[in-house]
Amino acid sequence: MTIKLKLDKNFQPSPVAESDEIYPNGIFHFNITRLLAFIEMHPEDFPLEHIPVADIPSYAGASLNEATVCSADLSRPVLLAEIAPARYNLIDGHHRVAKARRNGVPTVHARRISCPRHLPFLTTTEAYEKYVEYWNSKVKEMRVVRRRSSTVSRPTF
Repeated sequence: MTIKLKLDKNFQPSPVAESDEIYPNGIFHFNITRLLAFIEMHPEDFPLEHIPVADIPSYAGASLNEATVCSADLSRPVLLAEIAPARYNLIDGHHRVAKARRNGVPTVHARRISCPRHLPFLTTTEAYEKYVEYWNSKVKEMRVVRRRSSTVSRPTF
């Protein structure tokens, strides 16, 4: 069962150094550099998975740097963050996935970061507050759908 998030009034956004890699997803900016460092310290919490490349939507497309795609290291895992209940988006590894697609590589190594594990890596308090609101709206939608499907009358035989 997916839980609602409680707003933490003491939330501290992830600091951003000039050299940090940031993944922007609308107003939700994730500090990828700090997230990768955290995963490196706790690899057992983020097991490697083999994810079919075909299952990863391609949103970056033409905005990718061609030289970076060509030099992408396919041995490095990509990161998938749970951005809505049970829905994961690619937040690190667009160049690797593009290279895998071009080279016909069927799967890539990936690590999944579930919610709320990735929240400390949001870079602003505003983004955190909006994310909690967004997440909870998705949880509410799921509950409404479940209730409707459980109240559908079933034929009796």
